[in-house]
Amino acid sequence: MFCPMSVRQSGLNKHPLYLAPDPRFLFMSERHREALAHLMFGLTGTDGQGGGADGGIVLLTGEVGTGKTTICRCLLEHIPANCHVAYVFNPKLSAVELLQTVCEEFHIPINLESNQVPTVKFYIDRLNTFLLDSHAAGKTSVLIIDEAQNLGVDVLEQLRLLTNLETSERKLLQIVLIGQAQLRDMLALPELEQLDQRVVARFHLNALTEDESLHYVAHRMAVAGHVGLMPFDIASLRRIHRLAEGVPRRINQLCDRALLGAWSQCLQQVNSDVVEKAAAEVLGKKPPPSQRQRQAHYLVGAVAAVLIGLTAMWMLWRQPPDKSAQAAISQQKAESAPVAASPAIAVSAATSAAVPAAPAASSPSSRPTPKRKPY
Repeated sequence: MFCPMSVRQSGLNKHPLYLAPDPRFLFMSERHREALAHLMFGLTGTDGQGGGADGGIVLLTGEVGTGKTTICRCLLEHIPANCHVAYVFNPKLSAVELLQTVCEEFHIPINLESNQVPTVKFYIDRLNTFLLDSHAAGKTSVLIIDEAQNLGVDVLEQLRLLTNLETSERKLLQIVLIGQAQLRDMLALPELEQLDQRVVARFHLNALTEDESLHYVAHRMAVAGHVGLMPFDIASLRRIHRLAEGVPRRINQLCDRALLGAWSQCLQQVNSDVVEKAAAEVLGKKPPPSQRQRQAHYLVGAVAAVLIGLTAMWMLWRQPPDKSAQAAISQQKAESAPVAASPAIAVSAATSAAVPAAPAASSPSSRPTPKRKPY
């Protein structure tokens, strides 16, 4: 039986688990707060007035789906008034195309003459003029590049050259690189050592812990307007955390599919069966066994081992004795008995030889007979 239930019928005024990086749903775990603080440092610097991080590069990395882009969108909503920001979210470009995109994001007018082919120098000259004018007006310029792991080595080297745009007092451009974990490996390459030395702040965003995953789902449901009984029990949420490995994007996918499955069955809460079915549909593979299933497997294995041991002992106990073996054992004992006694005899003989013989007691017959005197 299908039991239709829309989002609004469940008390929600918006979808709580969709995948778009909506800053309103940003769950500020401890790690996410630290990551946002690193990005704010890139925009405002230590003085908090939009001075930037003195021209160094700020690096934010994390696994897929950990919330890097959502943090970046939240950052863009808190840009200081005296800060120009260029946000590049599709950086799989050549060096010339990237410079063109940066100029477009900064709204730098590009006046090309007829039949003129733009070069790297063409865009850098115009970008340098813009940065000098912004600095003279007391403004900071920040370049944020999302999915920076898609940048080529030559493009990353061009970014390093952009950090050389400076006055005698300070750098003119602050760069923030956001990408997956392999971005750190790229910066460790020997040919990018100079770029790696320009990084002044690094932060890696990890997956959520189990407690954070539980609070994360509750937070999204509350932001979406949910009141009353949570549609997930604690056991289901813990299982979802283990299946998703603490990655928020996977948590969203599993929770969304589990909610749909529970509502289609008119269930008040998501149970373990619904979670396992949702995992099979979302992950596309057989989910790993739950803790209860692992305990059952261990119990079955232990019982089987005990039964096998008892069976082996019973078979040994029931087996009739081997007469030939017993005869051989008796013969061996009989042969070894004299050999065992010989050392005792030798010891006794040696002892007798070592102890001196006691003097023999005088007998009456051995005494001399006294002679009688003649009358």
